[in-house]
Amino acid sequence: MKISELKNHIRDIPNFPKEGIIFKDISTLLKHPKAFQKSVDAIAATFKAKKVKYVVGVEARGFIFGAALAYKLGAGFIPVRKKGKLPYRTQSVTYQLEYGMDTLEIHEDAIPANSRVLVVDDLLATGGTVRAVVDLLKGQNVKIVGVAFLVELEFLKGKEKLKDLPIYSVIQY
Repeated sequence: MKISELKNHIRDIPNFPKEGIIFKDISTLLKHPKAFQKSVDAIAATFKAKKVKYVVGVEARGFIFGAALAYKLGAGFIPVRKKGKLPYRTQSVTYQLEYGMDTLEIHEDAIPANSRVLVVDDLLATGGTVRAVVDLLKGQNVKIVGVAFLVELEFLKGKEKLKDLPIYSVIQY
């Protein structure tokens, strides 16, 4: 399977979650073994030489790709969760969404200082969530070697919030 064929496995859902939005449903790609494998392999190949020690996955769909990538890269997996979901002491970041505020947390001892980290989420839209995660990780004193996504909605210009980092997306719209 070619990377160019992966778009064929993503379903458009019009007017979700609200009128005028076309939601990119990746569940149809996830259920297709070769498409899912090709997606993970493409990201892993891009970051293999970066000697990633930990993959940080953003709740919730970032967990799917993050865990698979951690396995593929021989790295640990670290979840960044919504407020109140982690059982131990946390560091948090609150950030602006298009429709309000949200807070993400990481265990305060999740990543040893100076570790090489790859941040992974399923989709890059406006970049606000991943920017918040990057800012949160800076408090952990780590080296972020890149940020990776399955899908990038280029017209929303999320890359502009991440100019200081290497960014890779498998599929662009």
